[in-house]
Amino acid sequence: MTVTREASCSCGALRLVATGEPVRMGLCHCTDCQRRTGSVFGIQAWFPKASVVVTRGAPKMYRRTADSGNTIDFRFCADCGTTLWWTADQRPDWIGVAAGGFADKTLPAPGFSSFERHRADWTRHIDALTVVHHE
Repeated sequence: MTVTREASCSCGALRLVATGEPVRMGLCHCTDCQRRTGSVFGIQAWFPKASVVVTRGAPKMYRRTADSGNTIDFRFCADCGTTLWWTADQRPDWIGVAAGGFADKTLPAPGFSSFERHRADWTRHIDALTVVHHE
């Protein structure tokens, strides 16, 4: 049975559906991902372009050129500002989707961690944090 997941921005105005499991899951500590997410890392789910369909909304786009010279085109909601997906020069046949947009705890875990030199020191101790339950 093929898995289908829906990702959405915070306000729901922008949505997409991804069919199948991601071909790659990654956790990125680069400062650009930190600024884009407002967190200390970004988690990305990569899918073949053919398996992702935008089902609602018209995204705004922001193009960023990395230090490598490659460009990344981020698509985000014009209403709430959530970055939901992106395409990158170095992976022309794939679409990266913000893993949190799926709000799906069954999404596979990241298989790699990149830009470790920018990793926040405290993230190495996440398992030691006190768990607080909010329902």
